[in-house]
Amino acid sequence: MIAVTGAFGFIGSCLVAALNAAGERDIVVVDDFYKTKKEPNLAGKWIREWIHRDIFLKWLRKSHLSVDYVFHLGARTDTTSSDQALFDRLNLEYSKELWELCSEYEIPMIYASSAATYGSGDQGYADDHDALDRLSPLNAYARSKHAFDLWALAQSEAPPAWAGLKFFNVYGPNEYHKGRMASVVWHTFRQIRETGRMELFRSHREDIADGEQRRDFIYVKDVVDVCIDLMGRPFPPGLYNVGTGKARTFLDLATATFRAMDRDPDIVFIDTPEDIRDTYQYFTEADMTKLRSIGYERPFTRLEEGINDYVQQYLLTRSYY
Repeated sequence: MIAVTGAFGFIGSCLVAALNAAGERDIVVVDDFYKTKKEPNLAGKWIREWIHRDIFLKWLRKSHLSVDYVFHLGARTDTTSSDQALFDRLNLEYSKELWELCSEYEIPMIYASSAATYGSGDQGYADDHDALDRLSPLNAYARSKHAFDLWALAQSEAPPAWAGLKFFNVYGPNEYHKGRMASVVWHTFRQIRETGRMELFRSHREDIADGEQRRDFIYVKDVVDVCIDLMGRPFPPGLYNVGTGKARTFLDLATATFRAMDRDPDIVFIDTPEDIRDTYQYFTEADMTKLRSIGYERPFTRLEEGINDYVQQYLLTRSYY
């Protein structure tokens, strides 16, 4: 049996779909199932049990003998919130308890870390354990993820196999519910459909032109491929970047979205909101050396190809993965 926390959400529900496609039917989904706007994310999927996150740890103590793997993707992810206590409770303390149970019961565990832990990027984007102490995350969400990474690496007792995956900028189907926290691709599609144009954030740095902010955008189908690949093979425990290794500009992204919608680009620039301006990342690019070194050889989807698939197969028809 495979347990997936955060299964009602964006990446979690896509992972459940990919596991089903790989022949896995014995899946336990874990989340806050009172958030009914996410229900379509899991509609039609093969699921053994639905367990609320508040009782999952208790359930695992009783049912651990039937659990073969845990994917811990559940987290509070609002990067604009400053409620550190809430992030610490949901992202840090809950994760510690789950880690300890997986260690005690010898259950392999893959959990979601984040590229947000790299902060401004002045220390680079290499998933080097020795560099963790030098990182300075820029918001409460990232600090909670970074704190768990540090804690996990310091533990003498660990799951028999474990990895913390530092997801970069993920986009793709099943993110309809995320609102402001949805990917730039989703926001671009919505704005084009409603207004015929796209508003991108103006650069507030003299050395970077408007629209030339660059991020490592990764299609969610690639993210779940990495998860399933790791589940099926031995690997050294630790932190792994999950990006494409190729930063692209927001202008590239917006232009590709217009093209996928068969429209000519119409892009304007607006000021970055003040509540995120000081913590805004102008560049991210995953160093993928470590993941490649353990034998992950699949190519990552090019931005234009991923956006075309996302727009034409999902967004235009509001379909789910």
